[in-house]
Amino acid sequence: MAMSDPIQSALQAAVDDGTFPGAVLAVRLRGDIVFESAVGRLSRQGMAEAVTVQTCYDLASLTKVLATTTALALLMQRRLVKLDDSIEGILHELRDSAIGAATVRQLLTHSSGLPGWRPLYERVAALEATQPGFMGSPAAREAVLGFIAKEELVYERGSRSLYSDLGFMLLGCAVERLSGEALDQFCSSQIYEPLGARPLAYARRGPVSALSIHHDAGCIIAPTEEDPWRGRILCGEVHDENAYALGGVAGHAGLFGTAGAVLAVSQAWMDGRRKKTGLLTPDIVKTFTANRQGVPNSSWALGWDTPSVRSSSGTRFSPESFGHLGFTGTSLWIDPLKELEVVLLSNRVHPTRRNEQIRVFRPHIHDVICRELLRN
Repeated sequence: MAMSDPIQSALQAAVDDGTFPGAVLAVRLRGDIVFESAVGRLSRQGMAEAVTVQTCYDLASLTKVLATTTALALLMQRRLVKLDDSIEGILHELRDSAIGAATVRQLLTHSSGLPGWRPLYERVAALEATQPGFMGSPAAREAVLGFIAKEELVYERGSRSLYSDLGFMLLGCAVERLSGEALDQFCSSQIYEPLGARPLAYARRGPVSALSIHHDAGCIIAPTEEDPWRGRILCGEVHDENAYALGGVAGHAGLFGTAGAVLAVSQAWMDGRRKKTGLLTPDIVKTFTANRQGVPNSSWALGWDTPSVRSSSGTRFSPESFGHLGFTGTSLWIDPLKELEVVLLSNRVHPTRRNEQIRVFRPHIHDVICRELLRN
């Protein structure tokens, strides 16, 4: 335990300097949990509860890999989709649109030509004003699909990567169309339940969701931002506005979960890279995590990022590593050579997203972990 003290100290220092109100860090090395700790409180406001390792966080863009990318890997194993299938062949509404000819591979590598983000929720909210109940409805999902279909490409497809939420919104819709199930239902039954990844769920808007059931069972959820658009502090509802407009279930954001649940999905990817057949086959995992996708000057594999200059994984993860970040203050990095998995969950956007100190903390904590636990 003594050699883990510098990791604990780094975590506590981040609370003390205002990087986040609290956080959970879990580290698995060679199949064993070697560090698991919670620091700080759910909020800096009032007498907030202390964070525990069972605290549930809004995972933000970790949804892209824990839900959408993993779902597409499964669908590819089942021969229901190929990387070079066009998105318009799956989502027929995109035929004759600028994005329609983009392939699943290009959307996964953020090289489709789409812009990174658009405030589509504002257009959905405008429709809600005249059609109460529109927000989060199936009609809203169709409307968002139509909005993206009308987007002009902002660079030549395949010429570079531009991280795009819009592309993953389309991929989330593609999972639903290919599987015949809602994205949250498919992920729950086909990924999280088989892996024992609990609690890990979308916070679907409405009276009952999987997340509300977890909450009733005693899973405490960390708040995110004091949101000026919704006029309240968000807790148990997705922070991302576009995901909220889609009803809380989207390909780019919407998952909530604990560090342990994230590690359960991480295990499936680590096993595949270690050539152990489980939920995901080794060949599929190798394909999805290899940074050899033919996009110039890009660190993106299929859905997953890989280490680059100034990577959030720090300077000590191997080039074979893969991971992803979440805007709310979350991250997952996996190093198959070192057999190292690191999950960091925080609510750094509480009470405001303007706090960006985590940009410095993320690479620092990964370097400390490698130095202290691997001595490299």
